[in-house]
Amino acid sequence: MNSLASSVFGISIPVDGDEDSGSGASVVAIDNKIEQAMDLVKSHLMYAVREEVEVLKEQIKELVERNSLLERENALLKSLSNNEQLSQLSTQQANSSSTSQAQTVIAQPPQPTQPPQQPNVSSA
Repeated sequence: MNSLASSVFGISIPVDGDEDSGSGASVVAIDNKIEQAMDLVKSHLMYAVREEVEVLKEQIKELVERNSLLERENALLKSLSNNEQLSQLSTQQANSSSTSQAQTVIAQPPQPTQPPQQPNVSSA
C-alpha cells in the first residue's frame, strides 16, 4: 500500500517499523517549530501595531484639541473685529501670497565686483 501511495501521489506514508518513521517525526517537529516561530512573529507584530495605534490615537486627540482651540480663537477674533478689518485682512493675505510668489520667481541681480587694488610700490 505504501508503494502505491508513493507511486501515485509522490508521498511516502510511514508504517510502524518502517525506516522513514524517524524522518516523519522530525518533519512534524520542524513543522511545530515553524508554527511556533510564526506565532511568535505574529504576536510581536500585533504588539507593535497596538503600540503604534495608541501613539496615533494620542496624536489625533492632541490635534483635535488644538484644532478646537484654534477654531474658538478664530471665532473670538472674528467677533471682536468689524467687516472693514476682515476685508483688509483678506486683502493683505492675498497681496502677501502674490508678493511671496513673485519674490521667489525674481532673482536678485548680482552684486558688482570691484577690481583688486594695486599696491603702491615705488621704484627706487
